[in-house]
This record gives sequence, structure tokens and C-alpha cells, in this order.
Amino acid sequence: MQQNHESYMRRALELAARGLGEVEPNPAVGCVVVRDGHILGEGWHKKFGGPHAEIEALADCRAKGHDPGGATLYVTLEPCCHTGKMGPCSRAVIAAGVAQVVIASGDPTRLAGGGMKEIVAAGIDVQVGVCRDEAEALNAPFYKHARTGQPWVILKWAQSIDGKLAWKNPPAEGPWISNAQSRQDVHRLRKRVQAIVTGISTVLADNPKLTVRIDGDAVERPPLRVVLDSHLRLPWDCRLITVPEAPTMIVTTQHTAQVEFQQVEKFRNAGVEVLTVRETDNRCDLAETLAALGQRGVQQVLIEAGPTLLAEFLRQNLADEVRIYIAPLLLGANGHADISEPLAALAAACKLNGVQVHNFGVDVCFSAHIGSLLD
Repeated sequence: MQQNHESYMRRALELAARGLGEVEPNPAVGCVVVRDGHILGEGWHKKFGGPHAEIEALADCRAKGHDPGGATLYVTLEPCCHTGKMGPCSRAVIAAGVAQVVIASGDPTRLAGGGMKEIVAAGIDVQVGVCRDEAEALNAPFYKHARTGQPWVILKWAQSIDGKLAWKNPPAEGPWISNAQSRQDVHRLRKRVQAIVTGISTVLADNPKLTVRIDGDAVERPPLRVVLDSHLRLPWDCRLITVPEAPTMIVTTQHTAQVEFQQVEKFRNAGVEVLTVRETDNRCDLAETLAALGQRGVQQVLIEAGPTLLAEFLRQNLADEVRIYIAPLLLGANGHADISEPLAALAAACKLNGVQVHNFGVDVCFSAHIGSLLD
């Protein structure tokens, strides 16, 4: 029976993974309803604000002419017991009359957790912990934020084979290191996060938009654009200000904000949020910045910056994941922003786990998490 539990739960996890990139900051959840060895219905959380996995699976049962009464419901996350955009899943499960609920992992959030207790109180048999590690790994950012209040930090960069992040003299086709397929993958990654962080040096050099641009896909909740700017050098004509497709936040030091209080008010009056943090080594304190973002509900942060800032997140053990796009280029003297130099200065090695390799045309993308997902 335990083996069957794992088999059906792994199917629920496969379904849950389909929601990644569409449901954040909600967790990706899958659900399977089974009776007498036959799957009666399946569902997953498909879109933020849409029906949860349990609702989808129960509806699928009924659409196929099956009564879920007396069946076993497998779900990758404890059914919620609160009323948000949707009603409580725990009550829908109870009303369906299922005989057993098998849960991969409990819900660590104070708002939604507690559904398991309601289901048990209704006299339904509950088992929890089947494929728990796989379920929590699938939604590692959700669990980290729920348990620690800290956001999941992803470092992303594109480089040539010889470690350069930029051209000195870009070719006619554009300044990019990676190809169009890789850049579309970056936009899909941007869609998953709630904030994109860069440094003022990158803004001054590249004038990025830091928006999500996916063909045929409207972005309802664009990520917050955050620029670390300890001396308030952000130009008024930069695209983080002139392109209003996403909100912008400047992070500066408390000292600078006091001295340049008129500039701070000017930014705020223009609709740019200003966050002040303590100064560390003449820069904005990164740990305090991340903590402030976590407090406002930011669950995932993407760092798109130059070599120095990327390496600093690694040096301070603040990164959880890396996404590295490597293009088949040897830039040599025509390349700059060498990532290998600051990485070589790290005091300790960073062990990468769960490495995945994807090809985007001729580009190769390495993605991995740092340390254990379940720490």
C-alpha cells in the first residue's frame, strides 16, 4: 500500500510541476483522486488566483462521471482552511466524502495551515509525509519564506566561455552574450519571481528595463525592480523610471537618505519607492535588504547584476540558486566584466547540488541550488 501511495503521490507531483511559473508566490500543488487502483480525477493549481489543485481534481472526477465519495485523495500540500480568492479546500474535501487523504507535506504558513486538523476532525483518515522531501524541494522558495521570512535568492548571469559578461565593442546584432532562446528563458524566470535586484553600476552601464517580456503572455503581476544605489546616482532618464511597466525601488543607505533627503522626496513623488538600510563596507547591506523584501512578502528574488555584486551574494552566503547561461563565444580582449576574478577571490568553495543542464540553441544553461534544499 505504501508503494502505491508513493506512485500516486509522484503523479500528483508531476501535475504540480506544471504550475511552476504561473502560480507564484503560491506553491505549485497537484492532486490525484483514486479508488480501487483507478485514477478518477486529477488536477493542479494552474494559475495564481485560480482554483486550487483539490478543487480541480474533484471537478475532474465529476466531469468524468465519477463520485469521489469513498476514494483516496492524494495532494502534495496540506489543503488550505482559509477563504482567500477561493473557498477553503479542506471543506471541499470533506464535502466530497472521500475516505482518506494522503498529504506529502504540511502547510507551514499561519494563514493557510490547519486544513489537516479539520479533515481529521471530520472523521477522515489522514496520512502525511509521503514523498515529503520531493514535495518540499519542488516548492523550496515557498517553504524557505514561510519558515524563515527570507526570500529565495537566485543568481543569474550569461557569460562567454572565457567568463566575460559583456562586450567592450558589441556587434551589430546587439550587446547580448546569450541568444534569443536563452533570453526568453530568463523572461520566464523573471515571471516566477517577485523582485529583480540589480546594482547601480549595471543601470549606468546597460540601462536595463528589467521587465517580463514573453510573446503572447500578459504579465498581471510584474516583479518589483530593485536597484542598490548607495549614493543615489540613479539617472532620471533611465528606463527603470521612464518605463512604467513595473514598480521600481531604490535601496540606499540611511546616511545618504539623511544627507540627500530632498532627492529622496523627489524620487518618492515620482512614484519610485525608496528603502533605507544600514551601510556595510560603503555599500547597502545586502542581508538587511533581503530581510526587508521578505517582510513585504517577496518570496523569490532574482539577482541580475555585474560580477562584483553577484560574487558578494555568494561570499555572504545569501544565494540559494544559480542560473548560468554559457554562450559559445571567446571574447578575449573584446570582453569585459570578468566573472572569474571575483569568484576566484571567494574564501570558500560553493557546492552546487541538483545540477540541471539545458540547451537553448547553441547556448548551455547550468542551474543548481547551493547547499541543501531542506536546510
